[in-house]
Amino acid sequence: MTVSVREVAALAGVSIATVSNVINRPEKVAEATAERVHRAISELGYVRNDSARQLRAGRSATVGLIVLDVGNPFFADLARGAEDAALERGLAVILGNSNHSVVRERTYVDLFSERRVAGLLISPASDDLSALEPLVDQGTAVVLVDQRPTEGALSSVSVDDVSGGRLAGAHLLDIGRRRILFVGGPSTIPQVRDRLEGLRQVVGERGADRAVEVVEADALTVVEGRRIGALLTERPPADRPDAVFAANDLLALGLEQAFLMQGTVRVPDDIALVGYDDIAFAQSAVVPLTSVRQPAYEIGYRSIDTLVAQVGADHPGASQLQFLPELVVRQSTVSG
Repeated sequence: MTVSVREVAALAGVSIATVSNVINRPEKVAEATAERVHRAISELGYVRNDSARQLRAGRSATVGLIVLDVGNPFFADLARGAEDAALERGLAVILGNSNHSVVRERTYVDLFSERRVAGLLISPASDDLSALEPLVDQGTAVVLVDQRPTEGALSSVSVDDVSGGRLAGAHLLDIGRRRILFVGGPSTIPQVRDRLEGLRQVVGERGADRAVEVVEADALTVVEGRRIGALLTERPPADRPDAVFAANDLLALGLEQAFLMQGTVRVPDDIALVGYDDIAFAQSAVVPLTSVRQPAYEIGYRSIDTLVAQVGADHPGASQLQFLPELVVRQSTVSG
């Protein structure tokens, strides 16, 4: 038989509100009164119904997480970090995959809003964050993951992608490459733009022979990388780049596959290749891939920390945590 709060209050000789304060806000109750309530709880075997408490508060113990591509191992590692941190705090993570679609992203935002999630972690599909405003207005904590806000008061946990682009560009220039091509897209994705911006910065500062060539990808996938790689192999050798920086590892792996399948472009002899994220497949590629490493697991884990801090604050302010990326050099740029 379930014991009610009313029964606890009757045995302790206090009001139901006092029992609620002892359980949820003990600092508001005199010590002697709190002791009577705790004795009644022990004697009756009362167990707090957290689900009912959360429903009364209008919130659940769930956190929404919207990622750009659930098939990308980077986001899988990020989600794992968020899930581990959430479980430690008695929360559950519900995952939504926007698949780079703004429309699909907004559908998930609306769904999580209706579910009254405790908070939302999101890797946005574009710079337009207006769809998040209703969530913020209703008091839901929102944290951007893998992206910093350009304006406004949203918290974020991200990586300095401009620095990552600079790392890739400086490495390619250091090994003597001068005709550098950037592959990435769609251009609506801020991370893609920042990585290109970092590359352009360092190429401009170092006075390379010519400006960075850009090929915009339709998606950040292996298949799209193979398509673009096949187009590059069709160019006369004199018109090809001598280095390619891909906006993520999936694109870079697709490019490498196309070069190897065609057999006309050698990596790194003809084209040095750099990816981004340093997913597990980068190291195990036929030609191990040089990549700019992001701490995916830590981004997810710390995003939950940031969200929980917001939920627990009376007047939460926006906080930005930004990791620095790291270049991992492998055989796709340096042979031997």
